[in-house]
Amino acid sequence: MNMIQAINSAMDVMMERDPTVVVMGEDVGFFGGVFRATAGLQQKYGKNRVFDTPITECGIIGVAVGMGAYGLRPVPEIQFADYIYPALDQLVSEAARLRYRSAGEFIAPMTVRSPFGGGIFGGQTHSQSPEGIFTHCSGIKTVIPSTPYDAKGLLIAAIEDNDPTIFFEPKRIYNGPFDGEYDTPATSWAGHKDAQVPTGYYRIPLGQARIARAGEALTILCYGTMVHVVEHTVAMLGLDAEIVDLRSLVPLDIETIEASVKKTGRCLIVHEATRTSGFGAELLAQVQERCFHHLEAPIERVTGFDTPYPHSLEWAYFPGPVRIREAINKIMKD
Repeated sequence: MNMIQAINSAMDVMMERDPTVVVMGEDVGFFGGVFRATAGLQQKYGKNRVFDTPITECGIIGVAVGMGAYGLRPVPEIQFADYIYPALDQLVSEAARLRYRSAGEFIAPMTVRSPFGGGIFGGQTHSQSPEGIFTHCSGIKTVIPSTPYDAKGLLIAAIEDNDPTIFFEPKRIYNGPFDGEYDTPATSWAGHKDAQVPTGYYRIPLGQARIARAGEALTILCYGTMVHVVEHTVAMLGLDAEIVDLRSLVPLDIETIEASVKKTGRCLIVHEATRTSGFGAELLAQVQERCFHHLEAPIERVTGFDTPYPHSLEWAYFPGPVRIREAINKIMKD
């Protein structure tokens, strides 16, 4: 399966297992979603369980909060992460706080799916990576897969979870892994080991990172599309680096991160979101707090820039192999 098919399969499996799971969003029903991630679900489960909504992100999430409070497990889709901002009040003030403010009487077991990130020439309104906003808000879990196998297992776990979860899907790798070399032909998930996705039920617990590549010389922390870009860059350099795919930002598998950095003594953080107050800053702080006496060089970050995502300068903004290689060389020289 590619990542779109794996996500579709996860929703199909959960809707078949649990009649309280409903899918909602702009064009998710008859059309099957702008990326076809919900294709066929309305035909199979009917318009009461898979339905189109008006173009009102605030309304979509507000309705989902009410559904969750009264026993359903909604899976709303925000068509692009760039348009999640009108829903912030419902997510932050209502969904994230509902369990706490009701002393556990009500919960908001909703999973908000949304494509995010750049690499497709979407410009400033279709390329943003706002994950750091949600990791800052207590009461919300934030999950980002990097492979079809992980996408299905993590989405199933998110739907089963009783807390609201933001499930960001790196759209640049929907149809195949991307190594950051933008001027080479695109590759497919076909034949990739992480595209061998079971058709039935399985789950990957939230809060467990994945060692994408074991190594001794350097720890690289990344997630989503950046996992593949980092893997490619490390292979080009022939470096014995350990690549940690976070998979889940909140809850964060800090134990795996700490063990890796203490082993290698060096740490690089890579993400596509803007640098200031990006999630990499939190990672840097936690690594510094736990691993200071084991570090042999300063921690480095390779991120997006503090600007709107540019269209014409997409590949200057995108944290590609050139910028990652420069950071690696700096760390290893130190």
